[in-house]
Amino acid sequence: MNKTDLIKAVAETAGMTKVDAEKAINATFDSIKGVLVKGEKLTLVGFGTFEVADRKARTGKNPRTGDTIKIPATKVARFKPGKTLKEEVAATAKNKKKK
Repeated sequence: MNKTDLIKAVAETAGMTKVDAEKAINATFDSIKGVLVKGEKLTLVGFGTFEVADRKARTGKNPRTGDTIKIPATKVARFKPGKTLKEEVAATAKNKKKK
């Protein structure tokens, strides 16, 4: 699924136009980005938590040349799924295996 598919699904589920659904989705994404840029954590109970984590500097290898390179420290966005989401995904996976 891509963003266009998500907009269509939200519009159908919420009974709104695609234009309004796109505005709502863009506003949601912008709000999540704003929280993360501030370095804050966003928790959506039952769905999951978005947060910023520090990734330490490390050494790696250039896949083309095999040379060792230094990878600098950085901040990354992380998502940890909530209990309800994990359970629903796991239940769906189990049902697919039974078929």
